Amino acid sequence: MNNLSGAEPGIGPDQGAKAAKEIPPEESFLLEKSVECPVCDKKFKTLAVKSGRAMRLDPDRDMRPRFKHIDTLKYDIISCPDCGYTAMTRYFDHLSSMQRKLIREGVSAKFKPAAPTGRKFYTYDEAIDKYKLSFVNTLVKKGRDSEKAYTCLKISWLLRSKAEAMPEETEAEQKAKEACKQEEEKFYLQAYEGFSSALANEMPPICGMDQCTMDYLLAYMSYHFEKYEVASKFLSGVLTSGTATRRMKDLALDLKDDIVRKIRSKEG
Repeated sequence: MNNLSGAEPGIGPDQGAKAAKEIPPEESFLLEKSVECPVCDKKFKTLAVKSGRAMRLDPDRDMRPRFKHIDTLKYDIISCPDCGYTAMTRYFDHLSSMQRKLIREGVSAKFKPAAPTGRKFYTYDEAIDKYKLSFVNTLVKKGRDSEKAYTCLKISWLLRSKAEAMPEETEAEQKAKEACKQEEEKFYLQAYEGFSSALANEMPPICGMDQCTMDYLLAYMSYHFEKYEVASKFLSGVLTSGTATRRMKDLALDLKDDIVRKIRSKEG
């Protein structure tokens, strides 16, 4: 993902080698962290991003985080290689005795451990598979709508990142990239519907997001799905909030302008 395949046009071999050295390998951002599984009690190692190592970039408009040279989303997931229990980092240790029982019966009993790859980083496909297994675990343990929605959102973000990195020179590559985008859209819709349900049944903070952040996220997602009236209602909550940051209100104002343009173009 982070390796240059050769010197770019107009760049000499020495310059190309220097440019390649300036891009650190993904594993240099990572460390192995010891974890004890709350379901099977086995200890194992998982990959995590070193604190303060990754440089934050501007996020996408729907708040997908972006970092220089690494996609940290790939490492916000923990998966037990012995029993299959998998969850996002914030949820991994939080299980009731009944949820442990449900996972042992519904996940662990059918789980087949994967052969180790020997890699010191996760590919997009590996990370996406871990998140999908996390989604299955959340269904089995009867987790909250918010946890299911957040998992779907992160899967959609990872699929977006994967598509951005995919080549599209041949017809086969174009079709593969389009299929990736379609899958992103499917999980994005599940996330939208799940968060909408969570907001009606759960009190903020939801997945670590306060009311303003949730309102903005759902406003953007509503805009994405061309539900402009719904988006406007969520935005009004952000714009009238006494606790929203200036940056959040600026994002909301930009989105409001986009919604107005879309509505006017449809009317015209």
